[in-house]
Amino acid sequence: IYITSTSPLLKGEAAAIETELLKDYRFGQQQLIEIWGQACALAITKAYPLSSLSKKQPTVLVICGPDQNGSIGLVCARHLRIFEYEPTIYHPKRSSQGLHQDFTVQCEKMDIPFLSYLPTEVQLINDAYNLVIDAMLGPEADTGNIKEPYPGILCTLKQVKIPIASVDVPSGWDEEEATQDGIHPEVLISLTHYLAGRFLPYDIQKKYELNLPDFPGTDCLIKL
Repeated sequence: IYITSTSPLLKGEAAAIETELLKDYRFGQQQLIEIWGQACALAITKAYPLSSLSKKQPTVLVICGPDQNGSIGLVCARHLRIFEYEPTIYHPKRSSQGLHQDFTVQCEKMDIPFLSYLPTEVQLINDAYNLVIDAMLGPEADTGNIKEPYPGILCTLKQVKIPIASVDVPSGWDEEEATQDGIHPEVLISLTHYLAGRFLPYDIQKKYELNLPDFPGTDCLIKL
């Protein structure tokens, strides 16, 4: 299942859209991350409804990185908790940025557990969780210089048997170059395109030729 756009953006275009939203349209950084994180959680509920999960408990492992994708993962986990899933967060390198810390505290206050380490025995992950949400390395990551602990985490994720859902771009991938050396998610949640694209001002949609679809009803995402 892929939730993405028929006209994918290059990394520079996605960054330019975000800059315009922040400077010209006066969106706040926290506001954008909240929109994207909630939309990610909604995408998970569409792809993996509670009734479809194979395990007795609706457990989800959310792996967060130190940058914006990690913040989006934290917001996603919080909303999944509201939607009656049971998220657990693995957040090995926490950011010193205020916003990132705020999102972390919000998850802690909702009693979402944080793992102190990720099991290297893959079967423990397969047995404990229904799926993994990859919110580690976003489009801003330098895929040619990924530092620990992320190479080790990617190595583990390549071996898991449960589904993986990646936020924006699968961790370890260069979004502008095809690659086979990385994780292969069952679901790719695209943030700028279809997933949260409905909120984008019309002038931005037109400028970047996003060709967004007609969203059904009040939905903010669409499955392709």
